[in-house]
Amino acid sequence: MSDDTQTLYAGFAATIDAVLDALELEGDLPPGSDRTAVTIEPPRDPAHGDLATNAAMVLAKQAKTNPRALAERIVAHLEHRPDVTEATIAGPGFINLRLADHVWQRELRAIAALGAGYGRSQAGRGQRVNIEYVSANPTGPMHMGHCRGAVVGDALAALLEFVGHEVTREYYVNDAGGQVDVLARSVHLRYREALGQSIRDIPAGLYPGDYLVPVGQALANEFGDRFAHAPDSEWLPEFRARSVSAMMEMIRADLALLGIEHDVFASEAELQAAGKPEAAEAWLREHGFVYDGVLEAPKGKAPPEDWEPVELPLFRSTRFGDDQDRPIRKSDGSWTYFGADLAYHMQKAEGADALIDIWGADHSGTVKRIKAAVAALSEGQGSPIPFDVKLVQMVNLLRNGEPVKMSKRSGTFVTLAEVVEEVGKDVVRFTMLTRKPEAQMEFDFAKVVEASRDNPVFYLQYAHARISSTMRKAGVEPSADHLDRLGADELHLVREAAQFPRVVDAAAKAREPHRIAFFLGDLAAAFHSFWNAGNDDPAKRIIQEGDPELTSARLFAVAQVAQVIRNGLGILGVEAVEEM
Repeated sequence: MSDDTQTLYAGFAATIDAVLDALELEGDLPPGSDRTAVTIEPPRDPAHGDLATNAAMVLAKQAKTNPRALAERIVAHLEHRPDVTEATIAGPGFINLRLADHVWQRELRAIAALGAGYGRSQAGRGQRVNIEYVSANPTGPMHMGHCRGAVVGDALAALLEFVGHEVTREYYVNDAGGQVDVLARSVHLRYREALGQSIRDIPAGLYPGDYLVPVGQALANEFGDRFAHAPDSEWLPEFRARSVSAMMEMIRADLALLGIEHDVFASEAELQAAGKPEAAEAWLREHGFVYDGVLEAPKGKAPPEDWEPVELPLFRSTRFGDDQDRPIRKSDGSWTYFGADLAYHMQKAEGADALIDIWGADHSGTVKRIKAAVAALSEGQGSPIPFDVKLVQMVNLLRNGEPVKMSKRSGTFVTLAEVVEEVGKDVVRFTMLTRKPEAQMEFDFAKVVEASRDNPVFYLQYAHARISSTMRKAGVEPSADHLDRLGADELHLVREAAQFPRVVDAAAKAREPHRIAFFLGDLAAAFHSFWNAGNDDPAKRIIQEGDPELTSARLFAVAQVAQVIRNGLGILGVEAVEEM
């Protein structure tokens, strides 16, 4: 990799590796020392320097010396390098580095050379990751509770692809449960209504939303009154299939409004029809993970819904940290939700090296058991299957601080389509990532479109639009020919932008796409601070009349900041605007 395309953190990781190689040759480190815990990152206090490494702290034990002594040996190799102006030891053995200006100038050239590829890596190359997200019951349109998990899952998929993983985006269609019978009966009511029958009030227990009216009308057009007075057995299977198909078409359209497309829609009904749960049970029995037994009723409280005082096939989930073994079948022989879900995860694992589920926080009680199931699969296969469950909290909808009333279309909730129509895809997507997914979130229709620094979506888009506007008005082309003219203020901005590859890597490893949104917010704040300094002092403005060299250098610097913003927003599925 040339100097023009090697990023700062990759370059200094290689530098530290070279120093450690030298120490091994000199006998200060044992050959083949484990360096996996060595990190290179900014120091917590910027006053301490530009980079810090814990190399001496984590390798001292292997070197059979104290961290500070090892740090002195590392510093001796670093302090004479041309990229380093100062190397100091802090505390028990942390090493702080201050870098030469030409390092930041070189990073600007790297951003320009790599363009949309800046921050990309092949860290995940060769690893297949299956991300299951949304998986809303096919009983109606998407609502804002589904929206947050949808955005988190989609952004995570893009993030993992950005670092080289092969990603499958999957949606599990829960089309085998009792809620689908309720849906079919609700549609049958609308079908009779379309035929001219008076249905009056929607009976309790059925879905009341107007979104079922066109489904009933379509069935009336196709079948006439054939099923108007027929017994359930004649129309229920057909109406189940037609209703689920119509709902999934609606759900796909809703997700498309957010720019979300899944690669796989896995049907629970098809899973069961293919005998996958039976195959999973047989495999688990063969490996000693399922046995026949009777669960004791929990003491001091009402028994849970899936407890029955009969012999049932039980999965040994306590072996993997769950608080009790779990039934995979009911007493009538049908599958429990867990039994079907277990089989589904075994199916997903057939085509992936790692699994990630994005669930609503209301499913937190089932995390232990499904993790136990994947752990059993890993043990039985003799190879680990990394599995992560990300829990996403609900979204509280407000308008000027007041709770939003129900939707007319759905009958009970505000639909995703209604929200996107009002505020736009990009506002919805970015806002969903401005807090950790496990934290509560409020989405205020008034605040998310507010043109103020308190609105993170506006603040970030405004930074990119300001840069774009400056480029159009400058009358000078950005150029890297005079980057030595850049001063401390510009280089501070470059330092912020240069964090991007490191943040991407850390976010991917942690499976946390919101880190990208947080980083972009910090970068936007740094740019606006830089811009505002020019309002107070004309000499700090980007465009300097009569000094085309300085102007072109500053334009080049902010152009790379804009590039980093675009790259980050691209991962999050948000468009970078040119003007506002």
